Amino acid sequence: MALRAPLQQCLRAANNLSTTSLCRTFSSSATTFTQQPKQTTKKRRRDPYALEQARARKAANISRQKVLKEDRAAQLGDPIRGNETEFVRSFDNPPTTDSNADSNGRLNFFVRSSELEDNIAKSKWLMTPKEQPTDQDSIENITSSDTPEQRRERREAEHENAAEALRRINKLELGSSKDRLRVNVQRCINVLGRHNTDGELHSRPGSTETSKTTALPRIGPDTGSSEVQIGILTAKIRTLTQFLEGRGKMDKHNRRNLTILVHRRQKLMRYLQRKEKGGPRWQNLIQTLGLTDGAWKGEIVLPRYI
Repeated sequence: MALRAPLQQCLRAANNLSTTSLCRTFSSSATTFTQQPKQTTKKRRRDPYALEQARARKAANISRQKVLKEDRAAQLGDPIRGNETEFVRSFDNPPTTDSNADSNGRLNFFVRSSELEDNIAKSKWLMTPKEQPTDQDSIENITSSDTPEQRRERREAEHENAAEALRRINKLELGSSKDRLRVNVQRCINVLGRHNTDGELHSRPGSTETSKTTALPRIGPDTGSSEVQIGILTAKIRTLTQFLEGRGKMDKHNRRNLTILVHRRQKLMRYLQRKEKGGPRWQNLIQTLGLTDGAWKGEIVLPRYI
């Protein structure tokens, strides 16, 4: 091993140093350490009977928590569908007074039943020819071999076929989900709108609505109150839920849209419950739409099957 010399300040100082001072001594003996005794911990012996009792108590607590969770969920109800009522069930197929029009006379393509029947009658009047003269000369000039009665019957049959085709084309059952939603929105406005319920339902004493001293006159139908908006959101949620349960199981975009609609309805219901304090309007909304406490209480999480 090469010798290690300290750094010298100058050459004169290096001449005065001896070779022995340049050597570095190393110790060949190994360094000894004091060995400490190992700390041994005695394993505590547990009774197997006590362990089995602890496991049984834990299993009982877990099962009890599961039962309580199911009971709470059952008390709150389904936060998405709620309890089906006749009005909510009619969102799928709006009720009709006859086979063509609903209770308000609405058909597909923004057509009303009265308008359709008036146009059919007008088309029949336009297609009906004037009365033929009864003199013998005019009758002989007709080239057709049919009699006037036969021609009249043929025209009436063609008119009935055309009228039936128009009625089927304008049927609401043959429309898309957007057409049914448009009709359901109008039905929610007519059923839940305050322009129709103000005379029957009043605010509960002590609610924020009764504190208003003056009320502005209503110009048109009520389309923006909380009750109407909750009804419209319920119709949209029902349509979207049925789609996701069927052929839209992997549609994550519409699943997110459903989450947005459910939480938007929850906010409106919390506002209305705080404002009305369980008054007649709140009770009428719950009974009409069949909404449960789970629709506005607590946290709403969509189930896996949607």
